[in-house]
Amino acid sequence: MRHFTATGYLIWNRGIFLHRHPKINLWLPPGGHVEVDEDPVEAVLREIKEETGLLAAVSETPNQKQFHFDYPKSIIPPRHILEEDIDDPIDGFHNHIDMIYYCKPITGIDQLLPGWKLFSYLELKKAQQIYNHEKDSFDTSVYPPLDVLTIGIDAIEATS
Repeated sequence: MRHFTATGYLIWNRGIFLHRHPKINLWLPPGGHVEVDEDPVEAVLREIKEETGLLAAVSETPNQKQFHFDYPKSIIPPRHILEEDIDDPIDGFHNHIDMIYYCKPITGIDQLLPGWKLFSYLELKKAQQIYNHEKDSFDTSVYPPLDVLTIGIDAIEATS
């Protein structure tokens, strides 16, 4: 079974906000399932608001092209789409088709809910180097997983 999800790399001050996901205990950006009658942009912005407390906007990057017609409506395309294997204790094994967006807060970060950590660009690059040299002993309790590191670095570089 496949579920559609949307994830937002929330970029601020050359860093990204991550939290320890309660189910899987990994450092992850905000995101979740696309609900009925939602497009992926609506879903990612809703998930960011629910999880972080911040209002956000999708950051369009130079190689993304959006058309503006009277009809049909053009939806901002995701920056990436990933297929992720999920082994959920409640929902069982399934896949997420995860649409990845780069986003920025449009409200002050003083409204950020507890539990979020800003990982700077330099921290992410350092963790990526550690992963490259110590793959077998890489500590995901301290560092985000490789996909989050790589996409986080790209998000910061693409929007700087």
